[in-house]
Amino acid sequence: MDDKTRTELEAAAFRTLVSHLRERTDVQNIDLMNLAGFCRNCLSKWYLAAAEERGVEMDYDQAKEIIYGMSYDEWKRRYQK
Repeated sequence: MDDKTRTELEAAAFRTLVSHLRERTDVQNIDLMNLAGFCRNCLSKWYLAAAEERGVEMDYDQAKEIIYGMSYDEWKRRYQK
């Protein structure tokens, strides 16, 4: 498999994971941390780090909004237990 195809497949899998987590608002970050060792905030930090490595201007709040599909404050108001 060439690098371009691998990157496209990885990106598709990532988008599916983010979409799944947006739909599963019943699953709290603490649940993810306990079971998988990462959470939505971890994904946000990794996304931000990847952006910074490529010189893309972004802050942590923007990265969280990409992962959560809304501002983190809004997500907490709606879904955090």
